[in-house]
Amino acid sequence: EYVRVCDAFGTGYFYIPGTETCLKIGGEVRATVYVNETESADGDDWDSEVRARLTFDAKNDSELGTIGSYIRIQASQGADLGRADVGLDQAYITVGGFKVGRSLTWADDWGLAGESDAFFGNARFNTVSYTYSADAFTVGLGIDDLSDEYAGNEVGLEAVASATLGMATVTLNGVYDFGDEDGAIAGVVSADLGPGTLGIAAAWASGQAEGYDFAAEWTVGAAYTFKATEKLSITPQVVYWGDYGFDGGDDAWGADLYIEYALAAGLTASADVRYIDEEGGDSNWDGFVRLTRSF
Repeated sequence: EYVRVCDAFGTGYFYIPGTETCLKIGGEVRATVYVNETESADGDDWDSEVRARLTFDAKNDSELGTIGSYIRIQASQGADLGRADVGLDQAYITVGGFKVGRSLTWADDWGLAGESDAFFGNARFNTVSYTYSADAFTVGLGIDDLSDEYAGNEVGLEAVASATLGMATVTLNGVYDFGDEDGAIAGVVSADLGPGTLGIAAAWASGQAEGYDFAAEWTVGAAYTFKATEKLSITPQVVYWGDYGFDGGDDAWGADLYIEYALAAGLTASADVRYIDEEGGDSNWDGFVRLTRSF
């Protein structure tokens, strides 16, 4: 009787008593068992991990537009470690299209539905950005503080443009690291095709760039998410990297098969098996099985 439902910003929000601010509380618990053909330094070829997340999302209307704040607290715990450290994974303020704080940037959204499409190694920074969104078009520009990745203070520039054209969505990401004076451009095209969704991705980097930590000079890949039933999806994916790891021109290719099944509302089981083969190096199999409860 003391809490009112707030439907102005979507489902799950309620008014904080005595205010006009709407709050949504969410979270996730994820349990994973990883297996790897290559043994670790301790001789282990499998490991388990539990990850917990707790999120708080608060919004209210004002004369400046919608003001929001988002907090995500996260902790991960492997079986062979001591007590997990609880960390501030994200925390930012939004005012209209402006965002300032610690956040996963647009680079984190780049990629395909599988698990083998590595390109951006770093995508979480203290950042300030502006995003403009229309019905079918989005553009954004941001400045990232890359000081965590360098001994001194350095910044990076990031931009995104996305358009939905019928059944297809095209997204382009561009970044530039002023510390190493290297940049990259990456694009993804996704489209509903038959009983699933096809995704094609490509990326190019002028150098490794310590701030963003690119995986290769160039990357191309494709994935198809087959919606077998309302609850079951199956995603095969292939990726090719040129000058993998910037180690002198050796290329690499990888493939994986990702399966996800919705056991119930908020409860998902998933598994992945992945293969990677580097030119002039060793090949490797790895994978995981996972249970995720979200609320």
